[in-house]
Amino acid sequence: MAIIDAHVHLYPPEVNRDPIAWAATAGEKQWAQLCTRRRRSGQAVQTFPSVDQLLRDLDAAGVTQAVLLGWYWENHATCVRQNDFYSECVRQHPDRLAAFAAVQPAAGLIARDEIQRAADHGFIGLGELSPHAQQISMTDPHWQQVLTLAAKLQLPVNLHVTDPLSRPYPGRVETPLDDFLALARDFPATQFILAHWGGGLAWSPDAVALPNVWFDTAASPLLYGADVWPRALSDRVLFGTDYPLILYPQQEAAPTVSRLLDEGKKAGASAAKLGENAAHLLRL
Repeated sequence: MAIIDAHVHLYPPEVNRDPIAWAATAGEKQWAQLCTRRRRSGQAVQTFPSVDQLLRDLDAAGVTQAVLLGWYWENHATCVRQNDFYSECVRQHPDRLAAFAAVQPAAGLIARDEIQRAADHGFIGLGELSPHAQQISMTDPHWQQVLTLAAKLQLPVNLHVTDPLSRPYPGRVETPLDDFLALARDFPATQFILAHWGGGLAWSPDAVALPNVWFDTAASPLLYGADVWPRALSDRVLFGTDYPLILYPQQEAAPTVSRLLDEGKKAGASAAKLGENAAHLLRL
């Protein structure tokens, strides 16, 4: 059975060398608040591994392939740089890696040009995006044109969703769940992947009834217990870790892929959820 991690993040070498200094220079304050912070224990919330380290961790978990997701960057230039980095990663490891493109919709036409460029280079989706964090209205024409182009190019869109009942943390952005239901209804030709179990929408009959809505399991252990797996009302679930986030801070000093995969298997996750859905949706 092919297992696919459909939600992984990596960063270019200049980010890994000094994330805090890089974020200050690049003007990516929101990312820095989320990704360079430490827990009360002093432990970092995530590490900054190389692509080679990711491949070793995939091998250790028996994962066939990983999908590299961009970030909801504040600046267009950062999106371009990450997309260039991902293009090279996929070029070097086409049998193990695929990539979604980062985009800042507020950049307008040049953002849409970047989407086309990414598609021409073999990118298979857009995201992880967050219009709420990227400070663009759901009704903004630029945002709507991005979603229309995604449908035209057959690029699924991964969206960050925050559970409204989740605990507060630095950098947390409210993402009203009704916004995602409205998007799926207004753009029926666009396939949406709602990250983090869709912030709870995975057990909402209204969301599950929408045929163009999928959910991923990214960061699951930081949000829910292992009993979350059978709670999903939809079979349209994609296994995703949110690597290199440290998902089990009490047991791990570094991120792994295997521990969440083991949790899913023990909870009875189907082959579809662990890989077949991603292979079908993303044409892997």
